[in-house]
Amino acid sequence: QVQLVESGGGVVQPGGSLRLSCLASGVTFSVYEMRWYRQAPGKERELVASITSTGGSTNYSDSVKGRFTISRDKAKNTVTLQMNSPKPEDTAVYYCNFYGRVPARNYWGQGTQVTVSS
Repeated sequence: QVQLVESGGGVVQPGGSLRLSCLASGVTFSVYEMRWYRQAPGKERELVASITSTGGSTNYSDSVKGRFTISRDKAKNTVTLQMNSPKPEDTAVYYCNFYGRVPARNYWGQGTQVTVSS
């Protein structure tokens, strides 16, 4: 059974830092590109960051580039999102995701709430 579990969310002050983690189980994690999405109330779900299966390449949305860092640990079956200098507009539920091939479908974690406020 495939499962993605996010953790690490909470309340953080602007200019602080927060680290989100996603633990994958029931899947050969190392063969998939992993992604972090977020969704704020009243807004569409947005791709924040992605990392290739090997961890050799990363991509970020323009809004978080230079502030957030995605990484993965093959041995621990985890992908993380390091959030530095978060802004109020970063407030959202953050989701871990990958797209499976057999069957072709998205897998999602339950999400973890991040609130940026003073």
